[in-house]
Amino acid sequence: MAQNDNLAALAAAGVSVWLDDLSRDRLNSGNLQELIDTKSVTGVTTNPSIFQAAMSKGHAYDQQLAELAARGADADSAVRTMTTDDVRNACDVFTQVYAATNSMDGRVSIEVDPRLANDTDQTIAQASELWKIVDRPNALIKIPGTKAGLPAITKAISEGISVNVTLIFSVDRYREVMAAYLAGLDQAKAAGHDLSTIRSVASFFVSRVDTEVDKRLDAIGSDEALALKGKAALANARLAYVAYQEVFDNGDTFAALASSGANPQRPLWASTGTKNPDYPDTLYVGDLVAPNTVNTMPEKTMDAFADHGEVHTDSILGRGAESQEVFDKLTAVGIDMDDVYVVLEDEGVEKFKVAWTELLDATKTQLSEASKG
Repeated sequence: MAQNDNLAALAAAGVSVWLDDLSRDRLNSGNLQELIDTKSVTGVTTNPSIFQAAMSKGHAYDQQLAELAARGADADSAVRTMTTDDVRNACDVFTQVYAATNSMDGRVSIEVDPRLANDTDQTIAQASELWKIVDRPNALIKIPGTKAGLPAITKAISEGISVNVTLIFSVDRYREVMAAYLAGLDQAKAAGHDLSTIRSVASFFVSRVDTEVDKRLDAIGSDEALALKGKAALANARLAYVAYQEVFDNGDTFAALASSGANPQRPLWASTGTKNPDYPDTLYVGDLVAPNTVNTMPEKTMDAFADHGEVHTDSILGRGAESQEVFDKLTAVGIDMDDVYVVLEDEGVEKFKVAWTELLDATKTQLSEASKG
C-alpha cells in the first residue's frame, strides 16, 4: 500500500506523524496497521478522554468486562487492565516502526491517573507501575507538566522509564520540563542505566492557546486586539522550538549527556485539531514543521492534511523574533499570558479528571451488570 503524499512529505520534513487516538476496535479491525501503511503514522497518544470515548462505544470490551467481573475486579483495576492491554497490543503493532527508527518512533503513550496531577509521590508510583504492567520498551508514560509533575518526570527518567510530558502550555514551563528531563538523565547515568534506551517527548498544547487568547481578544474588541486573533498559538509553539534548540542543539549540559548516548527530548505538538471553523483545518500541522518534532493529530485532522495539507518548511525555523513580537503586541493590548497558561493548565487537568471519573463510573456500572449475568 502506498503512503499518502502529503503526510509522507510531512514526515520527510522531520515531523513524526502520531495518531491522537486508540481503541480496541481500531486494534482488532487492523485499522491501526493500515494507518501505518498508508498515512505515515509512527506512533499513538492516548489520554483519559480518548479511553473514555473508546470504552463508551460498541461492544469491543464486553467480553473482557465480563471476565473481570467474574474475578471480582473493581472499576479502577478493570480500567487499568483494559487500557494497559490496549497500549501493550498497540506497542506490538508498532514493533517494526520502533526498530526501523532506532527506537525514536513506534511509541504508544499511556497517562497516569489524572487525579494525581498535583501529587508527586503518587504520580511517581503509578508511572513505575504502568511501565511494568505494559512491559514494552516502546511505551511512553504520560506525566503532566504541572509543578508537582516536574520531580516525577525526573524520577521516572532516572529509573529508565521513557516519558511523554503532557499539558505544557508555556515556554517557561517547557524550560522547566527540559531541565527535569536533563536532571533525570544525569541521575540515570549515575545509576548505570543505558541512556540510549531512554526516550522522551514534551507535549506542547497548541490550539487551546488560540481558543483562550482569542476569547480575550474579542472581549477587548479593539482593532489592534482583533488583528492578533489566531496568532498566539503558533507564536507560542515557535518560541518553544527556539527553547528546544537552545537546550538540545546548543546546550552544554545535554552535549555532555549525549556523549553518553542520551537522546534529545523532542517537542510534540498536541491539541492540533483546529477548534475555530474560521481557521484552516490543517493550520496547526502545516504551519508547525521543523526537524525532530512530533505532531499528534486527531484522525479528522490527519485526514484533512492527507487530503489538502501543505508542508511549510519555513513555518518555524528562524521565526523566533517575529513570534516574540506577537507576544509583545498581546501584552500591549492587555492580554495576561501568565493567566492564560494557568487557566489552560487547570482546565486541562480538570477535563481529564472528569473523563476519567466518567469512565470509572461507567465501568463500575458495567461490572455490576456483568456480575448479575
